[in-house]
Amino acid sequence: MPASLSLAQPAATAAQSCSAGTVYLSFDTGSQSQAEYIAQTLRKHHIKATFFMANEKTVNGDYTLDPSWAPFWKSLVADGHAFGSHTFDHVYAKRDLANGKIEVKPQFGANAGKLLAWTPQQYCDELNRVDQRFQTLTGKHIDHFWRTPGGHLTPHTLAAGEACGYKHVAWAEAGFSGDELPSDKWPNQVLLERSLKNLKDGDIVMAHLGIWSRKDPWAPAVLDPLISGLEKKGFCFATLRDHPAYQGKLTGPVILNKTAKANKGS
Repeated sequence: MPASLSLAQPAATAAQSCSAGTVYLSFDTGSQSQAEYIAQTLRKHHIKATFFMANEKTVNGDYTLDPSWAPFWKSLVADGHAFGSHTFDHVYAKRDLANGKIEVKPQFGANAGKLLAWTPQQYCDELNRVDQRFQTLTGKHIDHFWRTPGGHLTPHTLAAGEACGYKHVAWAEAGFSGDELPSDKWPNQVLLERSLKNLKDGDIVMAHLGIWSRKDPWAPAVLDPLISGLEKKGFCFATLRDHPAYQGKLTGPVILNKTAKANKGS
């Protein structure tokens, strides 16, 4: 590890002034292979992040929102992190249909791999399923954020989310961690150096709690030195609850009126 990324300097000392601004770490569910490491690293640095959850298959053979993961999610709640919906079945939005519906393709669940035509209400219900399960597991509601799987956002999905109380969260160009890219072409050191060079005040960073396809996992090699390097440059970290773009926009998950039409543009 380069000397400039040394972990010797306490996180609190490096981050006190926030002279460079604030960066917002966010993590989507995935294989969960790095979930506990990521949680421990955030605790080590005493920083908070935002987690976007879908019910995805994990390396343990279960699913991310199964009762077996309740202790993990409860621990993150206790640590003060924020939480959003990533659609329950990790549903890809394919395109908007002429009749106001949305063509979608769930990755998990009973309809995995099928092309479906959903109404805005059905899409809203899918977002709310995460909140309902999270409340069952932890006793807490999620925040008023959601993130579409794969970044596939359409005008109808954006409007459906806003109509039922969720503000969509993407990520900054510099905030793309690259943790889902092939590690032979995008080694961790390259990804680390790119992030340290390009991240700026207000940027949202997106990574996963584990990626099936990447041979050399991102988090163990990058997350700790990334946080330390950004702290040394004068950055602070916060959840999206404190991001100016997501304050006072929406009040939280609500039930979309079944007669409502999500017809706003993006």
